[in-house]
Amino acid sequence: MSTIRHIAVIDIGKTNAKVALVDLVTLSEVALRRMANEPVRQAPYPHHDVETLWDFILDSLAGLNREQRTDAISITTHGATGVLVDAAGELVLPVLDYEFDGPDRLAADYDAIRPPFAETGTPRLPLGLNLGAQFFWQQKRFPAEFARATAMLMYPQYWALRLTGIATNEVTSLGCHTDLWNPWTADFSSMVDKLDWRRLMVPVRPAKDRLGPILPALARQTGLDPQTLVFCGLHDSNASLLPHLLADTPPFSVVSTGTWVVSMAVGGKKIALDPARDTLVNVNALGDPVPSARFMGGREFSLLTEDKPQDSSEDDVAAVLARRVLLLPSAQQGSGPFPHRTAQWSNAENSSPGQRFAAISFYLALMTATCLDLIGGDGPTTVEGPFAQNRPFIRMLAAATGRPVVASETSTGTSIGAALIASDGATATSKGERTEPPADGDWGDYARAWQKAVRT
Repeated sequence: MSTIRHIAVIDIGKTNAKVALVDLVTLSEVALRRMANEPVRQAPYPHHDVETLWDFILDSLAGLNREQRTDAISITTHGATGVLVDAAGELVLPVLDYEFDGPDRLAADYDAIRPPFAETGTPRLPLGLNLGAQFFWQQKRFPAEFARATAMLMYPQYWALRLTGIATNEVTSLGCHTDLWNPWTADFSSMVDKLDWRRLMVPVRPAKDRLGPILPALARQTGLDPQTLVFCGLHDSNASLLPHLLADTPPFSVVSTGTWVVSMAVGGKKIALDPARDTLVNVNALGDPVPSARFMGGREFSLLTEDKPQDSSEDDVAAVLARRVLLLPSAQQGSGPFPHRTAQWSNAENSSPGQRFAAISFYLALMTATCLDLIGGDGPTTVEGPFAQNRPFIRMLAAATGRPVVASETSTGTSIGAALIASDGATATSKGERTEPPADGDWGDYARAWQKAVRT
């Protein structure tokens, strides 16, 4: 095949699904298709609408290829999602939505068998956020269907299977708080053997592996060249991290923002992680452990703003700083650094919409700063995704950490990172606007007031 330049990146987020065409020469998105990603809330349990997503993926691949010849396909998805398939590659059970609380009903049984934090770097999380808990619940609740499974696939590799017919797994998704992977030995956890699941684990391959060409029938359906390569793919937060691993000098931190705000520290301070505060060890695309922490910041932003476009003026920001209008955690309980706190406002009476937006942005920045502190974050922090466009967020994050913050210029670093696995040498050098900690002491005073309030 000729030189790979234009990569179609399938990016399945928890809230939105996208297919972006990335130019590896300019490291930019040149075309984008998007759809809302809503779970199906029907029997046997809430699950992902994989057939609607599949139709969207194929339509998008066809449309993008008509605009610009597509040389290869890469895949990235949200974590905490796995797929059970039979020998024909068909689902034996629907793909469970990790926000379903069914696995909690077997929590005591699961807790008795899951490996310790020291082995996996995985904290115990509610709902289906530990993928092992999902599979455990499915095995107990649907034993006949589970018995038909011949493979446990991570979500990016499920789509790779549908595109190529080749079943694989990959470490960034296996290492995403699943209880299934030991990042220190680069092997499956002890629980996988206790439950006799190793027989279901297909070969683990690097994210950058070329699995093969797209299936002939799909090439005909989409108009893609029959030799269009499909790469193994990776977890979305790790896709955001990859450009920085290839181009930046440690120490640095990367904050990937979407439904989840995931903070990752590279070369930071050595610190003991606290599993009770949603810190964890992720595994990056190079196979190395990465101290990480997260909270559901994008979901909180949507809830707090009621999904309405909002903004704040400099006067709004100044008023919030002066009056100490504080939003305290947590707007979304059950995860994050303050999983058991209930959100409350302080000094918010008679605040305008712009002032409330500024305070919400500050809250999200201070939650992010807390996450970075919990994982020993050091050096400059790069913010990827939607929050990179939120100036109050960026400025408060710089104030709270006392370190510069770089707002990524790309609309999604995830797509660029996922495309880079198809590159033989390109590195992302485009950075974005750098914000130093504000000289105005009101910013630091506000951050300290918030930090004091959450300690009481």
